[in-house]
Amino acid sequence: MFHKLFPNANVEDLVTATEETLYMTALSVIGTFILGLLLGLLLYLTSKQNIWANKPLNFIVATIVNVFRAIPFIILILLLFPFTEFLIGTIRGPNAALPALIIGAAPFYGRLVEIALKEVDKGVIEAAKSMGAKTSTIIFKVLLPESMPALVSGITVTSINLISYSAMAGVIGAGGLGDLAYLKGFQRWDFDVVFLATILIVIIVFIFQFVGDFISNKLDKR
Repeated sequence: MFHKLFPNANVEDLVTATEETLYMTALSVIGTFILGLLLGLLLYLTSKQNIWANKPLNFIVATIVNVFRAIPFIILILLLFPFTEFLIGTIRGPNAALPALIIGAAPFYGRLVEIALKEVDKGVIEAAKSMGAKTSTIIFKVLLPESMPALVSGITVTSINLISYSAMAGVIGAGGLGDLAYLKGFQRWDFDVVFLATILIVIIVFIFQFVGDFISNKLDKR
């Protein structure tokens, strides 16, 4: 039945491509969460009237974030080819896509982190300060726990973008479902392969969205 509906599809290729997409997405989500969290904390803490208020540093970090957010992902991959080859040793395959995926998505998530931190009740922060709490205590005991539902929602949105980015990266040899849809589907005019790859990407998106929403709702104490 499967081969009648999708005569050009190879199950082994589909499984391999799906595994590569999940691999790229999972690792890039972890990297994006860490780097984006650091960027978001820097943006928030160095802004006016905050703990590390520093206008020049805030301007530098904000500029870096805005520049990388403005570069289209497909161009960013090309720009990062020399860096990727130096770091990974190749510009092809799932591992080679990771630097561009993380660097492309972290600034976006960094802004979402900054917005989430701004929503934290200032009174709670001031209360912690008045009790002599250190900066690290305020960050790890107040800011991050209070903003965690929004942080999870933000990384969920970002992970959906990363799935799309991984598909784009596949077009230039990173592997995954994007690579399958383009090289083994579109270029051979086998649109059943393109259709199947699209369905699998949509399923992965739904899974990430469901898991992210579930965790966010569990963490939300309101």
